[in-house]
Amino acid sequence: MVRDQRTNRRIRAREVRVVGPNAEQLGVMSLEAALARAQADGLDLVEISPMAKPPVCKIMDYGKFKYEEKKKASETKKKQVVVHLKEVKLRPKTEEHDYEFKVRNVRRFLEEGNKAKITIQFRGREITHKELGSAILDDVTKDLKEIAVVEQNPRMEGRQMFMILAPNPKVAQRARDLARQQVEAAGKKQEGRPADVKPAVAAVVSALAVGNATPIASKE
Repeated sequence: MVRDQRTNRRIRAREVRVVGPNAEQLGVMSLEAALARAQADGLDLVEISPMAKPPVCKIMDYGKFKYEEKKKASETKKKQVVVHLKEVKLRPKTEEHDYEFKVRNVRRFLEEGNKAKITIQFRGREITHKELGSAILDDVTKDLKEIAVVEQNPRMEGRQMFMILAPNPKVAQRARDLARQQVEAAGKKQEGRPADVKPAVAAVVSALAVGNATPIASKE
């Protein structure tokens, strides 16, 4: 079924094949007869297959159907994992402790199911030593090889060299599973809240839930 189906008097066909509210086949009948049948049940006549000959219509509560579809779409959206791209910038002469700190951040970000853009910034005459940048990117790839794959190979863009890393399939799946578990747990917690909780208390509970969420990492 598609969005915004023709309903009731908006249906143009003179004859339609009718499906009852319980999916029973009611056969081909005139549009007027189909409308009368739907009206007798206190429901709507909805065109679900306009290209058929004759068009197929179903008797249903269209308002309830649209509400449930919207609710279902909202639940699906909540369960989707949003993948972010974090950029980490390094220099050809980055010191060891700074390198290790940033690689740890990249590792954490990848384990959360996100992607990382590793950028080497060249200044002045450093641009003549691109091999130093390539060596650093190679080191990052080796240090994260157990959790990451190279999604985009190293390339130059102006005075910058960069590559993009993504979590390997196993790590990505683990991150998706964890995200779904968190959504489901939050939903159960919401359902378990007493119905007579005052709005002010509910707002505090909601704020605490947001505060406990994992923050989205920013540029390094």
